[in-house]
Amino acid sequence: MMSMRPPAAAGFTDAVPGIPRDAAGPVFREPWEAQAFALALALHQRGVFSWPEWAAALGAEIKRAQAAGDPDTGATYYHHWLATLERLVADKGVTDRAALRRYHDAWGQAAARTPHGAPIELAAEDFQAEG
Repeated sequence: MMSMRPPAAAGFTDAVPGIPRDAAGPVFREPWEAQAFALALALHQRGVFSWPEWAAALGAEIKRAQAAGDPDTGATYYHHWLATLERLVADKGVTDRAALRRYHDAWGQAAARTPHGAPIELAAEDFQAEG
């Protein structure tokens, strides 16, 4: 696990309960978790949402997941984080659910054609609708 504590993270980690952390700050199992965390910080700094709004949305997302059977072991915490990001940016009009779906599908196509161990890179053809 890697630890991260950029200055902007201090208020965020204090305002949002449940963030996996150690003495140095947030910890992440995978790089994408740190990237999702950083994206949430950047969106907050740009005024897309407040800390209390984020915490309420994340809490609601976790409750939805638990109601659907999530075992709440902590292993899925950043999956809820990402789902909350997607919900908020769509609800706030930063993007829409169709664009999120296009990128999700494009990343899936790019990952499928990428050899193991190589970086996944999006290409124009990844956004083409399947026939």
